[in-house]
Amino acid sequence: MSKVFNMPGKEMGVVGLGTMGLNLARNLASHGVRVGVYNRTHRRTEEFMANFGKEGDFAAAATLDELASLLQPPRAVLVMVNAGPPVDESIDALIKVLERGDTIIDGGNSFFQDTQRRAAAVEKLGLGYIGCGVSGGEEGALHGPSLMPGGTRASYAHVEEMLTAIAAKVDGVPCCTYIGPDGAGHFVKMVHNGIEYADIQLIAESYDLMRSALGLSAEELASIFRDWNNGRLQSYLIEITSHVLAKRDDGRPLVDAIEDEAEQKGTGRWTSQSALELGVPLTGITEAVFARMLSSQKARRVNASGVLAGPAVSGKAPSGLVDDVQEALYASKIVAYAQGFEHLAAGSKEHGWNLDLGALATIWRGGCIIRAKFLDRIKEAYEESPDLPSLMLATFFKDALADAQPAWRRVVKTAVDRGIPIPAFASSLAYYDGYRRARGPANLIQGLRDYFGAHTYHRVDRDGAYHTRWAQDGNEVRTD
Repeated sequence: MSKVFNMPGKEMGVVGLGTMGLNLARNLASHGVRVGVYNRTHRRTEEFMANFGKEGDFAAAATLDELASLLQPPRAVLVMVNAGPPVDESIDALIKVLERGDTIIDGGNSFFQDTQRRAAAVEKLGLGYIGCGVSGGEEGALHGPSLMPGGTRASYAHVEEMLTAIAAKVDGVPCCTYIGPDGAGHFVKMVHNGIEYADIQLIAESYDLMRSALGLSAEELASIFRDWNNGRLQSYLIEITSHVLAKRDDGRPLVDAIEDEAEQKGTGRWTSQSALELGVPLTGITEAVFARMLSSQKARRVNASGVLAGPAVSGKAPSGLVDDVQEALYASKIVAYAQGFEHLAAGSKEHGWNLDLGALATIWRGGCIIRAKFLDRIKEAYEESPDLPSLMLATFFKDALADAQPAWRRVVKTAVDRGIPIPAFASSLAYYDGYRRARGPANLIQGLRDYFGAHTYHRVDRDGAYHTRWAQDGNEVRTD
């Protein structure tokens, strides 16, 4: 733990002492905040006090009523329970013991529309409500997470000093800023997690391709990812990939003993669903979600492995494949962030949040799971052009994609030729190719739709909507 700072008069209640809750409580206390702690199972509260009670100014509560009595008005209570009904249950219980002017903070992974609903209901009672995205896992919660608080500005002002104090710092700047009204904070955290899904899937595909095509050992791959982390791919996820690949168990790489079934908690799926509703082509993130779903069908895959034919593979993999994969990973990562930030912009417009995209890149530079070296470049891109329609169009990223393009295509071709699935790499390249085309094949799609459903179409040579009576007299008629 870091040394205790002095924040006289600052108090926070923490409800829920699971891994994230207890570490955020400890983080708050280490910064001089007086922390009241409560857990529905009181034994966990007692264990917390026994293990960590001497680290700071903690006060244990056996009931929520007691927690409220321990805190001076206007109170602030951080709720760290599982998303869904547990959050509603906690709110229902808290509003019975809190008073007007107090603030409830939901620091879990709640769906942003639930946060919008809860904020409206709680604020009608005269209470403040903040939906705060928290990223960084166990270590981040304890030593400095990235925080994404959304709610009224008045509610945020009540807790701003405490939140910015416990957040990670990069170049002295806290990885915490006011995001926007109601569900804005949890929307941003949802998209953050979606980008995380894509990032992890791209890393997994890189690992799989190099191992399957080149026969590299986990130890050799650990060294490669370690080297990559010293360059432009430097990021938390690349760093910990090298650690995971290097870990040994009973004389063999631990990664080889881990079942190949990836779990998920729903935020990636929410991101894809939201993108569909907003009309954002979030291909990389969605492919990552689908890949996890396919991984869970273990029994089916084992059966199919002995039934379905793959390509006949002959000869060695192309020389320079490791370098090519590095280039393809970087390019695909750019596409994932470009899609994620386009999603953020669309959500901001739809809900009137006025999100500052450059500020989001700033608070993701430290503490969070997707922190990476090139977030500084994203920050610079939006500072230069706040209305940038896609990160791919910013000079730095445009040039990086152009430079990586030959290697990117070789990687996709190698994987396809060898029957190695790379859904995130391939969809990222397809998105890039689709985005850069002035004219695609949707004209045929629209013609087919008009043929079977009279959905009409627009022409390139004149205004208006048209319908052709394809199977009748073949005449074209204007419909507006």
